[in-house]
Formats: sequence, structure tokens, C-alpha cells
Amino acid sequence: MSTPDRRTLLADTAIDLVAATGLRGLTHRAVDAAAGLPAGSTSYYFRTRTALIGACYQRLAELDLGDFDGDGPPPAPERDAVAAAIAALLYRWLTTGRARQLARFELSLEAARRPELGPELHRAGLGARARAAALLAGLGAARPEESAELLVGWTDGLLYDRLAGALAHSRPAPDLAELTGVARRMVDAALA
Repeated sequence: MSTPDRRTLLADTAIDLVAATGLRGLTHRAVDAAAGLPAGSTSYYFRTRTALIGACYQRLAELDLGDFDGDGPPPAPERDAVAAAIAALLYRWLTTGRARQLARFELSLEAARRPELGPELHRAGLGARARAAALLAGLGAARPEESAELLVGWTDGLLYDRLAGALAHSRPAPDLAELTGVARRMVDAALA
């Protein structure tokens, strides 16, 4: 396995561990064991826990932006298409991408407590905001960057509420039609 592939495997494994056990479970040894690699493999690539957490941020950003970009062309520059694309993204992150989003929230809270992690988190968050600003600019937003901040904030809030909020365990399964309506309201509000 080449070095980039090994780094990716370790970052993916670390993300899965954070989602399952929280940050207390994130150790170099735990990542080695979960990845099925010899002891010391993780520390060879990521010398410190801070470096390992930074690798998680980078990988999360890469995966989330990959989801955002999707496999096909970007949505048409009209509100219903953009809302449908956002709803599909939310649906994915609430279902098959659930663990990854839980890890992202856990790691974000850690960065709020540890200033040395802030720059990695900041870099990771810029890509989503840039893509949201481009979508909103295509819809004619007067201040797309400012509107993107709101849209990303609302999206994160919805994800957090559905994944970890007080009613997260009692809510019905995510519904794409409901999420499409919510996304349309968010897009309309961001453009208002």
C-alpha cells in the first residue's frame, strides 16, 4: 500500500473511531488495531495526536466536498434544483454518512477547546462555504459569501439537531421530500 493510501486508510479509520467512541477512543494504538496494521503504523505517519486529528479534518473536508460535488454536473442555477441537491446531500449525511458527520461535530468541538487545531478546521470549512457561495451567486445572491455563511450554518444546525439533538433518537427516519422542502426554505431565506 502506498503512503497516500496508507494515510487515507488511517484517517478514515480514525474518523470511524471518533464516530463510534468519541475522542477518548482516538489513540494511535486504537487506529492501528482498527485498521489491521502493525503497532506503530499510525504514529509513523502522524507523530502526534494533533497531527492525527488534523488528518481527520482534511479527510472529512475531502469526503464532504466530494459529496457536495457529486458524480454529475452541478445543479441548474434555479432554486428548486439547488434545493433538491442540498436535500440529497442532507439525506446522504443523515443516513449513509451519519457516522462521518458525528465525527465532524466531535472534532469541531475539540477544535473549539484547543486553539492549535483551529487552523485545520478553518481550512476544512472554507471549501463548503466557497461551493455554497458559488451556488448562491448562480441564483443571483447580492452577497453570496455572506449568504453562504448562513446556508452552511443552517445546514450544520439541521444536521446536528437530527443526529445529536434532544429529539434525534425519537424522530422518524429522514425523508427526502421533507428535506427538500426544508432546503428550499433555507435557499429562499439565504437569498432574501
